[in-house]
Amino acid sequence: MPVEESEILQTAQKLGDLVAQHPSVAKFKQAQKAVADDPEASRMFNEFNRQLETLARQEQSGMPVTDAQRQTLEQLQSRIVSHIKVKALNLAEVDFMDLMRKVSQTWQRPLAETAGTQPGARATASRPMA
Repeated sequence: MPVEESEILQTAQKLGDLVAQHPSVAKFKQAQKAVADDPEASRMFNEFNRQLETLARQEQSGMPVTDAQRQTLEQLQSRIVSHIKVKALNLAEVDFMDLMRKVSQTWQRPLAETAGTQPGARATASRPMA
């Protein structure tokens, strides 16, 4: 028996509501807020973005990026990823994305089984060889 689009959308809404209640979502949101509220982390991100934009404009104008500029950007990037709140954010993001991957694979599985393909694979029509 065919299913109405509205039923699919209602079920998707319920799934979204359930996912929103998962601990990994709350942890991810808290980690995002902690980084956003941290003046040092914000300053480092802003500085990194400024330097990245400067180097992009420099490259667009035909001037090569120097090794010293590249090294400065890499050092700033290293300081950012070693910041305790950014580390916590990265870990929380991994947990959240893992949940989202599992959810996606789960709802795609019946479609793949019906189509006889793996999730994410494109179904192709068979045609006779000439």
